[in-house]
Formats: sequence, C-alpha cells, structure tokens
Amino acid sequence: MKTMWKAALLAGAAWSATATIAAAQDTTDVEALVVTARRTEENLQTVPAAVSAFSDKTLERIQAVDATGLQGAVPNLNIVPGRGSSNSTNIFIRGVGQPDALQTFDPAVGVYIDDVYYSRIRGTQFDLLDLERVEVLRGPQGTLYGKNTIGGAMKFVTRRPGQDFRASVNLALGSYNQQEVKLAVSGPISDTLAVGAAVLSSTRDGYVHDPVLHRDYNNKDTQAIRAALAFTPTDNFRFDLSADYSRDDAALNVGKPINSLTTLFGGPLLAIPTDAPYRFTARTTPGLPNSTKLKSQGINGTFTWNLTDALTLKSITAYRKLNTDDYVDIDATQLEVGDVFVGVDQDQTSQEFQLTYDEGPWLVVGGLYYLKENITSHQEAYADDLVGPVLGNPTFLRTIDDDLETTSKAAYVNVSYNLTDALRISGGIRYTEEEKTYSRTTSTFSSSPLLTANPAFAFTGLNKTWSDTSPMISVDYQFADNAMGYLKWSKGFKSGGFNGRANNPGEQAPYEPETLTSIEGGLKTQFFDNRLRANLAVFSSRYKDFQARVSGLVIDPGTGLPSPELTVINAGALKLSGAELELNATPIANLQLDAQIGLLNAEYDGFKDVRFTATGGSRDFQDPAFSPKWTARYGAQYQWDLGGAGFLTLGGQARYRAESALAVDNTITNSHTKIAGLYQPNYWLFDARIVWEDSSRKYSAGVYGQNLSDEVYKTDGQEFSSVGSIRTVYYGAPQTVTLRVAAKF
Repeated sequence: MKTMWKAALLAGAAWSATATIAAAQDTTDVEALVVTARRTEENLQTVPAAVSAFSDKTLERIQAVDATGLQGAVPNLNIVPGRGSSNSTNIFIRGVGQPDALQTFDPAVGVYIDDVYYSRIRGTQFDLLDLERVEVLRGPQGTLYGKNTIGGAMKFVTRRPGQDFRASVNLALGSYNQQEVKLAVSGPISDTLAVGAAVLSSTRDGYVHDPVLHRDYNNKDTQAIRAALAFTPTDNFRFDLSADYSRDDAALNVGKPINSLTTLFGGPLLAIPTDAPYRFTARTTPGLPNSTKLKSQGINGTFTWNLTDALTLKSITAYRKLNTDDYVDIDATQLEVGDVFVGVDQDQTSQEFQLTYDEGPWLVVGGLYYLKENITSHQEAYADDLVGPVLGNPTFLRTIDDDLETTSKAAYVNVSYNLTDALRISGGIRYTEEEKTYSRTTSTFSSSPLLTANPAFAFTGLNKTWSDTSPMISVDYQFADNAMGYLKWSKGFKSGGFNGRANNPGEQAPYEPETLTSIEGGLKTQFFDNRLRANLAVFSSRYKDFQARVSGLVIDPGTGLPSPELTVINAGALKLSGAELELNATPIANLQLDAQIGLLNAEYDGFKDVRFTATGGSRDFQDPAFSPKWTARYGAQYQWDLGGAGFLTLGGQARYRAESALAVDNTITNSHTKIAGLYQPNYWLFDARIVWEDSSRKYSAGVYGQNLSDEVYKTDGQEFSSVGSIRTVYYGAPQTVTLRVAAKF
C-alpha cells in the first residue's frame, strides 16, 4: 500500500507541475469524445455517470489489440482471459463479475457490440477490429441496459461506412511467431448507399510448452470478417446492416497446479511442489486432444428514423449463433483427474425498439426489449485416475447433456430535464421479466459396477420466472463551462438460474437473482484551455444475494461412495466502496500524459456456508475475488516532428495491481487459513512503443513491447478441491515484442 500511495502522490505532483506549464504553452486540446452511454449522443464530459471512453487513437496509445488490452486503462476494471478457455473473458467492474464460462451462468458485466447484447462470456475475447470507439460504463446499468449489467457495461462501436472512401492495411510480426493481418475498406456505392468490410487473421505459437509431449499451449489462431452496409435514402432515414463471422482454432489453455492431487477417496495421487518457480511449462494428459474451437456469427440491422426534428425512432434487430468445442485439462497434469470436453451450441434473437425525444429542456429515451436464447451443451468428464486403486483402477466417464431456454422482456424509460441552464435532473426505470426452462441428464459409464449402480441422474422442464424493477435518479450541475458535478443512485440486477454443475439430487435447485444498489458522485473538469482533463468518481454499493458456487463431498446413498458436490447458492451480501480518478493532459506541444487510478474497498457483509461450522456457518472473513484495493495506470507519449522525414512517437505505460484473490473459495474449508496459491501479490507491468509515420500520416511502422520486465503473474484461479484436490492457476503472457506496419488511404 505504501508503494501505491507513493506512486499516487508522485503522480499528483507531476500533474501539478504540468498544469502550471500548460497555462503558458500553446498545444492541442485533450481528445474530446462523443459517447452513447445514455443511448443518445453526448459529450463525455456532460454524462452524469462514470464512463471511460477510448477512440481508435487512444486504443493505439494504450497498446490494446483485443478486449483484454483495456486492463489497467479503466479504474477498478478486471478483464483477463477466462480460466481454462481460449475464447472467454473474465470481466469484473468494482468487484462485481462472473468468472465461470459454464453456459448456465450469466455474466455480470454486459458486453455490447453496436448495441447488440452478447449473452455469454464465451466469444467475448475478440480482437479490436476496425473500431470507432470503446465505452466502459462503471456501476449498475439496470435502467437503460437491463439484466446482467449489475457491475457495468462494455460497449464496442464499429466503424460504419459513409460517403468518404477509407481503407487501411495493418501487418504484424512478433514473438512466438506472431503473424497478424488486418484489412479494412469502406466507401460509397451511390449517394445513398455505402458499404464496407474488415478482415482479420491472427496467429501466434503457444507460450506454454509441454517438454514431454512436445506440444505448445496458450496459442492463438483466429480469423474474422465483418461486412457492413449503410443505406440513407432520405435525410431523415438510415438503415445499417452488418454481418460478422469469426473462428478460433486454438490449442488447450493450460494453467499450473498449486497443490498435490488425491483420489476421490482422499488417497495420495500426485505430489505437486508448491514452491517450484513457474516458467511457462506444463504437463497435460497424453490422450486429451490439444484443441479448443469456437465459431461465432451474427447479423444485425438498425433502422433510425427521424420522425421530427425532436423525435427519433430506432429499431435494433439481431440474431447471433455461437458454437464451441473445448477440451480442458482442469488439473493441468499428466493424470486424468479433471479432464473435460465442453461442447456448446447457443443462439439468440433480440429486438429493441427505442424512441428518443430531445427538445428544449427535455431528453427522453424509452423502449421495449425482447431476447430469446437457446443453449444446448454436451459435456464429458474423464477421470480414470481420480477413482484410483481403491476400486481396482476402473475406467470412468461421466456425460452431461443439458438444454436451457431463456426468454427476457423489458420496458424502460429515462428522462432528463433542465431545471435551469446549469441544473439538470434525470430519472429512469426499467421493468424486466425473465423466464428460464432447464433440462439435464447426467450419465455415468465405468468398468466398476459400484460406480454404475446409479448410472443416470436426470430432470426435465425445470421452469421459473423472475421479474425486477430497476430505478435510477440523478442530479447534475454545470458549475462552469469546464466543470460539472453529479450525484446518482441506481439499481441493477443479475438474473437467477439453474445450476449447470449439478451432479447429485437437490443440486439443481434454482438460485435467485442478485441485486446491487449504488450511490455515486462525480466531478468532471477541464482546465488550461482544455489541456488538462480530470474526472473523479466516488461510489458506495450494496451487493445482495450474490451467486456463489461452493464445493464439497456428499455420500451417494445408493453406493456409499463419495461424490463431488457443486452447489450454487445466494450466499449473502458485499459492501463495495471506492474512488476513481482519470487524468489526461497535454502540458506542452506534442506531449500527452494520462493516468487512471482506482481504489476499491470490498468486504463481505454476510457469506453463509454451512460447511464452515468453526466460524458459525459464515465465510464473511474471506476476501472477495478479483477486487484489488488499488489499480493504476500511468502513460506518456511524445511526438517529434522530423520535418519532411515524418513524425516519430515514443510512448510507454506502467500498470499496477494490488494483491487480489483469484477465486471465491480462497481459504481452507472451515478455516481462516488463506490458500496462498489462489492469490496474486501486487505487481507492475511495463509496456513501450516507438512508431514512425510519414509526413502525410498515411504510412507507419512501429515496434511494440509488452510486459518488458517479463513479470510472471497470475490472472485467474480454479478451486475444485472436491474433485481430487484440484486447484489450478492461470498466468498472463510473458514478454513479447511486435513489429507493426500500416497504411491508411
């Protein structure tokens, strides 16, 4: 903490000095951004909410090439590759998220591309291909965005074709045989029709190596294409149509075991040294295919009709389909203890009608929303070594087939009214009704008759409907042209569901929705002729009925054998509070400085678990997962004008994260003893780049370095100790260097 405070104080001193300089210098303004965080276009500095926005230029500056590149650039955001998966994303904002990619668990941070909601955290680890901007909304967004935005929302806005011709080519070569090609082109076909397309191919060898099987893991093999059409037959009507397809064909995503494995009966199976240094080597089961596959595709159409100068009707229609076939070596060893196959087929259809009225003191946004989602999955668990010698080393296979159907309907309205030129009040409400139907069959196949005494466990047609009303109210005051303050109270909710890990009767019981209420205050300012922008937000939230997966062992009444129990419960509540500071400055010509600092205090206010008898059935002494007390990023870049030889830019950034728990279960059962391996101590990451552009700024070449100090750090953890004592952690990428060349026309 002392290190973090010192860094923050140094940053404050630096900003004070640069601000003094700025008053006497001529330079460009800090970048102004228009966002649609409240579903209508507004300047970022007038939005009464905590929003971080990134243009394509800013994404270049923070060296973000995929969604996880936003890590550090948004205060109190955790966004890393999902555990054991090459295509899912673990996203937490202000201590609220969902790390489990299992298809029955809903996300807690909503991901939107061009206002289309992505229902799963699978398929969200996408490359940033031909984007106009990214917006990250912190805190519950239940009124305008609805269910499963209890932690916040991430919006990716793609470039739409227009009447100006535009084309770009980006090529990259880098460490681990990285090869990447990005192409984009758009332009007019006629005065009323424009089209565009963007293509990506990105490959990289794995940075985790198996010295015994001589194969690599944690690689990348992605291809994607997106096509768009914009039709504007009249001045008051526009139709946008886009379609996309992406394919991932990667190797296993493998972590490191952190404790010795045991059989189902508790006997020793494989000793794992806990103090061995990790240098990106791993072992996996020889017979397990080295494969994870994903196909994602969709089409969406948006009609925008200006009925009058003040009234606009918008319709957003979308269909998406997702297929994944993932093999996962959960125990990350050569033994068959926690080896699984997960195949998922998911599709969703959504329709939103939105009406906006903007005239005089009134801004009103209202709408209707509908989503129908279908998910089927087939899973296989291979566990010959888990059963062990007690039963004569039998074969063991468990299969799971399940089907989940979700229907969600909502109506919402958000109203802003200017009481004076400076004072504005806003209020909104959203009503959501959601129905889920779930069926599941679990079958066991084994050469041991004891294990097949109860070969199947099934339930069909579980059905439940939940409803929620999420209100919001805010007030903001424009103290001056360059300063605005606001105060907001809001609520969000995350849907209830059915346990997709149920192995025993009773575990399939539904769990209820989560709710979060938050009060937030903020100040948005710009000084020194817009050369310094400083935005501050403080918040306090109450998070109730959070959904937690807890694990244990039960005795099968038919066989008398132990069976892993994986139950989802509404465990209790959390108290979340903190502050967030975002700074951007151009103190002298060609110098850009920025910083993002987040403070988060997260603690349980009740966490019920009957297994913790020694602590009165409570686990509220534990640390909430993915909630570091401090997050920070400091960035700088300077550009030299080389005259006729072009421009040279040197940039760098330092990113800091305080200690963080990597799993909800992070102490020994029925104990205050922390599981040290399921924590990541505080660490820094350092990145830098040097880029040359020609005098027309059409051509560029640059060298980009990531994790220059080659820091070894954990990003996620898996606690499955009820299954052979499995605990596994996953690591971020090592040091990499990339050469990029680009041309724009």
